Amino acid sequence: MIRRFRSGAVLVALAVTAAACGPGAPTAVRAQTFTRADTLRGANGPARSWWDVTFYDLDVRVDPEARTLQGRTTITYRVLAPGRELQIDLQPPLALDSVVQEGRRLQVRHEGAAHFARPLEPQRPGETHAVTAYYGGTPVEAANPPWDGGLIWARDDSGAPWIATANQAIGASVWWPTKDLMADEPDSQRVAITVPEPLVNVSNGRLRSVRPNGDGTTTWEWFVSAPINNYGIAINAGRYAHWSEVYQGERGLLTLDFWPLAEHLEAARRQWRQVRPMLDCFESWFGPFPWYEDGFKIVETPHLGMEHQSAVAYGNGFRDGYRAGRQWIDLSGTGRGADWDLIVVHESAHEWFANNITARDVADLWVHESFAAYAENLFVECHTGSPEAGAEYVTGTRARILNDRPIQGVHGVNHEGSGDMYYKGANMLHTLRQLVDDDDRWRGVLRGLNETFARRTVDGADVEAYLSRATGIDLTEFFEQYLRTTDVPTLEVRRQGDTLRYRWTRVVPGFDMPVRVRLDEGDWTWIQPTEAWQTAAVAPGVTFAVDDDFYVEVSGG
Repeated sequence: MIRRFRSGAVLVALAVTAAACGPGAPTAVRAQTFTRADTLRGANGPARSWWDVTFYDLDVRVDPEARTLQGRTTITYRVLAPGRELQIDLQPPLALDSVVQEGRRLQVRHEGAAHFARPLEPQRPGETHAVTAYYGGTPVEAANPPWDGGLIWARDDSGAPWIATANQAIGASVWWPTKDLMADEPDSQRVAITVPEPLVNVSNGRLRSVRPNGDGTTTWEWFVSAPINNYGIAINAGRYAHWSEVYQGERGLLTLDFWPLAEHLEAARRQWRQVRPMLDCFESWFGPFPWYEDGFKIVETPHLGMEHQSAVAYGNGFRDGYRAGRQWIDLSGTGRGADWDLIVVHESAHEWFANNITARDVADLWVHESFAAYAENLFVECHTGSPEAGAEYVTGTRARILNDRPIQGVHGVNHEGSGDMYYKGANMLHTLRQLVDDDDRWRGVLRGLNETFARRTVDGADVEAYLSRATGIDLTEFFEQYLRTTDVPTLEVRRQGDTLRYRWTRVVPGFDMPVRVRLDEGDWTWIQPTEAWQTAAVAPGVTFAVDDDFYVEVSGG
């Protein structure tokens, strides 16, 4: 998902304080209090950990006039260990009517959005079972989609209904019964959405059938044949046009399907030409598109955009730049983001980072958003043929960094980190590219990341460990600094004639990241500061500088 940008935006408040911190120490962050509901939502608790979802069969009827949903989810699961209850999540005001197993209704107790169904008989490890959860009612409407998510009940320019879901932060259980835990992805999923005629519904994967029901509605059945995160499952219902193309990719022929509103068909044919160069760029940097069996699909939506797997949501108005209200802006402020479509690029990058590699916990959403924001920089590099242009773009986005809270959130309580996971995270990765100092090797690191964790859920720690291993650099303090503090490493310098004294301040203990600096009129020179003072010679008349490709600050002079 692409974040909203507004001055001082704070989505979850964690108080930042300098109390108890000595001079030059990183800022401390005061702990936040969480509730049992937060734990039920965010943790792999006792009613979740004993069973593993293998398949969802979702069947939902959408009534745009009443703004209601009615349907069921059949959940097939494998038993991992003895357990007493299955936690099925569904957020009010939707109501869970019943849970049925093998034709028998199960006893269910309710605790807010968590519903606990008790199987009638003991279930042994290794067995496979299924339950069907029936539900209905009026779902939460998205207040400011896609950020404040839920159901979007909109109208197109002709006044026809246009319905979509966008629910990354709030969770898939805002509109269908599910095990709402990113750590547990099904191996595949059926999505059958019934809508009034003549609306078309576009969901994830491949279209299997279109079935008129004889009552003025049509059921659109889609099938996802690969693992998928449940927040990526989507309804997109409207008066859509459609065309298909074929792309020659690294793994062979990849189908491309384009679904704009019929009234925007010509604009879409022009703007979505950017899909091919985007795929060229990202397959080169990240490896093959992850879902050849399900294809690439982009769908116009009444919200800005989301990374719905194999059904990328697009609402950027068929213009280059980033849609901010009634204008389109370059988020870098450099001009480098003005001549390509940020939503095509950013949301498609999530097919690799969010969908192929999925964080188990929203606390580690930086794995999704830092890499997708960094992908914007790589696309500029591909688009212009200039690494310098890409660097100019990503360093330009630093003006949007707030350093209000750490990038990493709190695990087990459905708590995201700061919105700085986007462009602070992107600049962290750009800095890491400098430390690798070999673009061929860096490309191999990014491709290897997608190969190593393909179609898997990961902890942020898994990605940190991989990057240390793949780069051959101990990045322990690097990630501790950039992900878990709110401070930018500061190089403190003191110049006396031709001698420069320098050290790192406002860093975690043991931080010793090397950095390129200018000490003479020739090439950049590497130094490796620590928290202790060191010295270097500066050529007469040369102005000392730190290479701007490193996300650090400088104090003194």
